[in-house]
Amino acid sequence: MLTELSIRDFAIIDHVSITFKEGLTVLTGETGAGKSIIIDAIQLLSGSRGSVEFVRHGTKKAEIEGLFTVDSTHPIFKKGEEFGVEIEEDGMVVLNRTITHQGKSICRVNGKLVTLAILREFGQTLIDIHSQHETQSLMDPDHHIELLDLFSDQELRQSQEEYREVFVRYKNLMKRYKELSENEQEMAQRLDLLEFQFRELQEAELQPNEDDELNEERTKLLNYEKIYQGIHDAYNSLYGEQKGMDWLSHAMTSLESISDFDDQLGKMSEELSNAYYIIEEMTFQLSSQMTDLEFDPERLNLIESRLNELNRLKKKYGATVEEMLEYASKIEEEIDEIQNKDSHLSKMENQIYELGQDAVVEAKDIHDLRLRTSESLSAQIHEELKDLYLEKASFAVDIRFKDGKEGDPMLDGQPVQLLPNGIDLVKFLITTNPGEPLKEIHKVASGGEMSRIMLALKRIFSRHQGVTSVIFDEVDTGVSGRVAQAIAEKIHGISVGSQVLCISHLPQVAAMADTHVRIEKHVENDRTHTVVKELGHSEKADELSRMITGAEITDTTLDHAKELLIMAENHKQKQYK
Repeated sequence: MLTELSIRDFAIIDHVSITFKEGLTVLTGETGAGKSIIIDAIQLLSGSRGSVEFVRHGTKKAEIEGLFTVDSTHPIFKKGEEFGVEIEEDGMVVLNRTITHQGKSICRVNGKLVTLAILREFGQTLIDIHSQHETQSLMDPDHHIELLDLFSDQELRQSQEEYREVFVRYKNLMKRYKELSENEQEMAQRLDLLEFQFRELQEAELQPNEDDELNEERTKLLNYEKIYQGIHDAYNSLYGEQKGMDWLSHAMTSLESISDFDDQLGKMSEELSNAYYIIEEMTFQLSSQMTDLEFDPERLNLIESRLNELNRLKKKYGATVEEMLEYASKIEEEIDEIQNKDSHLSKMENQIYELGQDAVVEAKDIHDLRLRTSESLSAQIHEELKDLYLEKASFAVDIRFKDGKEGDPMLDGQPVQLLPNGIDLVKFLITTNPGEPLKEIHKVASGGEMSRIMLALKRIFSRHQGVTSVIFDEVDTGVSGRVAQAIAEKIHGISVGSQVLCISHLPQVAAMADTHVRIEKHVENDRTHTVVKELGHSEKADELSRMITGAEITDTTLDHAKELLIMAENHKQKQYK
């Protein structure tokens, strides 16, 4: 959830710091007080485009910072690994966005500088913003298949993994087939290049780990004098009269002479004796090393020359000798493919056909599972719409195959196009008037209906999408009466067990708030300032009364406001049971 939001020198806000809580937080206030500006600031944290117009007049930069807390299973941890951003086990994520008066945008995640695109990746994982006018994924047909799959069970996800494995192999093989079958001139040029590279690697006579072994030998030759002197000094310190071995022998003899008088002394005598013979063996090895050690300048020159040759090849074919050998093996196969193109193309055609049909079988399973999922989704959405007084609305999920072209895999005698998520095109369809045909959501509903449809969809999908904070910006515009009360209850339902921030002009929604924040605009010293205030219980009633009348508080409106608060409390108690 969004725990803390700090905004500085942003639009008419000089400095505001807001602490948010779980559940439903409603922001109210007069038009122009700065409610939507706060949502604009949160949108910038989620990666939306900034503008120099956001920088408060007379200042050098606008700065927005948000602190989010997530649990250990949140997908933000995978995002952190993907983009190299460290996220501690306590699950605290800080997004920071600075816009300068020159129009530059500086983005940070947990203190690390990131691009706007990366900030958007993190922001959209944490924040889901819905406004009345903004086109949302819920309304965008291109995203409907993702939402349907999100609603599905583990069986569909398992089938998708199996399909994607086959699909990737199919696409890679298709790509290779196209490269091999098209453009004779490019293939001839490619063959010339590969044959030249293969000859060069063959003539180099590469040996596994050759570079490591040569570097080790080179190091020894370059440090010959230092190595010889070290061995010489060590040997002389141990061997000879009055040297190390002589003193160790004296110590060993002394302990042996008294070892029978004490068990501990006997043990020490034995250990010293073992150590003596180990060190004695080492002196023999040091002597042998000095005898064998030889400086060969010609060998050093040969090694330097060979390493230079290997380094030259590494710039072209791989960072290590192993990588170069792997590359040589790979291009040898490609040379064989090009030289025997016809036979390889024939073999690949058979493989493409078999993989394509395997993918169609997997995709058909996914299609059938989606049909089953769509029935469950439609039933739940109808229940949600009924609660929002759209009981006569009809919702359906349109699932059809993506038509293919000649040469594509066949299903029931028709070519189908393989897509990354299957062979399906998915659209959510609805009609709000009996007798009217089902159409795409964004083409049917009025403003008030759109708000209710979106809430019904959001109520269902918010359980599956995993975002930390859901934000509604005046999505309740254009409704009133019993519909307003139903919307209020839906918005609060979405907030149960999560966090919802909502800008609203409806007293029914404000009454349902777990936390009610009033945004006010003050003028001091000829400058406009935005003030944020969390309301207590009695202040909530006063604010609701203002929202009802739009003017002075009267006893009647105050009683109505208190009644709304009681109704809201009763609804919450029923909901939590």
